[in-house]
Amino acid sequence: MKNKVYEVRHQKKLYALIIKKKDKFTKKGVNFVTKDSDLMQLGFLDHKKNHIINSHIHTISPRIINYCTEVLIIEKGKLKIKFYDQRHKDIKKDKILSSGDIIILFKGGHGFKIMKKTQIIEVKQGPYLNKKDKKLIKK
Repeated sequence: MKNKVYEVRHQKKLYALIIKKKDKFTKKGVNFVTKDSDLMQLGFLDHKKNHIINSHIHTISPRIINYCTEVLIIEKGKLKIKFYDQRHKDIKKDKILSSGDIIILFKGGHGFKIMKKTQIIEVKQGPYLNKKDKKLIKK
């Protein structure tokens, strides 16, 4: 069985991928849920004891990064995420994330309402330029 991925799309553009806790590690071996062309890659590796992953090094390969992609891992708790388009308009695709869920944010804006005590692990595309990479959405 392949990992189930929920897409958040608006006007045919991918805003986010959501992987619910129950849908992780559903396949043995290496299973990436993102496309090779996505700005951030996310995969699940499920191997038996004594499996060998060959030693390797990642080579230098220039890339053009034009957006600060984020991955959020909801370690504990519950939150509601709201999505916005590039013009700061609510696209009405709110989602609830709970302990163990993962979301990759590819496009647009987002905001969160914490529904109960929540711990989040955040991984984002770097280098992060605080004054250039973030603009607050006024409601």
